[in-house]
Amino acid sequence: MRRRTLLLLWSVTLWGQAPLSLRQAVEVALRQHPQVQAAGSSRQAAETRIRAARSGYLPRLQYAESFQRGNNPVYVFGSLLSQARFTEQNFALPALNRPDFLNNFQSQLALEQVIYDGGLTRQAVRSAELGKGLAHEEERRARQGVIAGVVRAYFGAVLAAESLKTAEEAVRSAEADLERARALRAAGLITDADVLSLEVHLAGVREQRIRRAADLEVAKAALNEALGLSLDTAHTLTTALAPARLPVPELGPYEKDAVEQRPETRQAALAVRIAASQSAAARAAMWPQVVVRGLFEADRQRFVTRGAANWLAAVSLRWNLFNGFADRERIREAAFAEQRAEAERRRAEALVRLHVRQAYAGWQAALQRIEVARAAISQAEESLRITKNRYENGLATVTDLLRTETAVLEARNRYLAALYDQRLAAVELALAAGVLSPDSPVLD
Repeated sequence: MRRRTLLLLWSVTLWGQAPLSLRQAVEVALRQHPQVQAAGSSRQAAETRIRAARSGYLPRLQYAESFQRGNNPVYVFGSLLSQARFTEQNFALPALNRPDFLNNFQSQLALEQVIYDGGLTRQAVRSAELGKGLAHEEERRARQGVIAGVVRAYFGAVLAAESLKTAEEAVRSAEADLERARALRAAGLITDADVLSLEVHLAGVREQRIRRAADLEVAKAALNEALGLSLDTAHTLTTALAPARLPVPELGPYEKDAVEQRPETRQAALAVRIAASQSAAARAAMWPQVVVRGLFEADRQRFVTRGAANWLAAVSLRWNLFNGFADRERIREAAFAEQRAEAERRRAEALVRLHVRQAYAGWQAALQRIEVARAAISQAEESLRITKNRYENGLATVTDLLRTETAVLEARNRYLAALYDQRLAAVELALAAGVLSPDSPVLD
């Protein structure tokens, strides 16, 4: 699939006007769009936080190098011992009270390993892993949002192209009506007023054609933005604007999927678990910590000579018995945060259920509008045919003709709009249910 996508990108970029189906457009966007790339970077950053948290199980090794010079009696006495340069003469009172200046180059290598920390590291790792889950769901959400945006932009461009075709057909029809009217006027069957009315009507539909052409240019640029490509990239769109079919026509399964699959509900559930982990971490701070330390030290009067080395090993226990009730308040704060996360999870479930019902209602309404608009087109075209015959025979006025011409144009535009809304409603329903993917049937 990656190879096919790369070939598609190459052909779209270099050759222009490459055939582009809706599914191919989705593939391009999922690879090119900055929103998807940003979400992927956030997920990778979350993975690094897991490794950083796991480092709490590993020892700490630090190296330090320092230089000191002075004649402080305590400093000189200790440094001479550390350098293994202490002699009997250094016991003399003048040497003890007023020693000469002494250099000390000190190198330290310290090793520290936490043996027990009450579960702080474990909870930090758990929180980081749950954070990765949040980032993953955010990436899913971004990908689904990009897919929905591609569908809107793709069919927006198709709708603009079809609307332009309808406007051009209306212009041709108006031009033909004007030619017939001029012939009828030459034969003395109609007046100049009828011809002028048709000329005004022709100017109006030409203005609509200009607007539809501008809309098409904007729609093409919007599609390229949704794909993450240059705004001037040219395409030949091959997926027609036709009614979408849902794999499951009932509402119930979509609500069930929304609660289980929607990124927002999954994130809310993960937030509850993160709050619980943070609450456990706050309680773990009440337990003691056991740490093992090892220290290797070298002290020298010169940087590389006249010195000695020593080492030290220790086991220490730290237990915060009282710190002004700060730990207790942090535990209470974490408990309240957990309650808030649970409340937000319930709210998220209610919102996604509402979103599903809104999308489902929109899909049903669009289906009904398609049928009504299709019937209206047939009725308007038949009415236009009859009105034209009556007008040519002097049985109808130019006003009647213009009214039926306008009715046909409006009926066709309403039908196209209903098709567009139905396709978007099907995608919106899959998005609301959390099941929108590059393989979704609604992209057919």
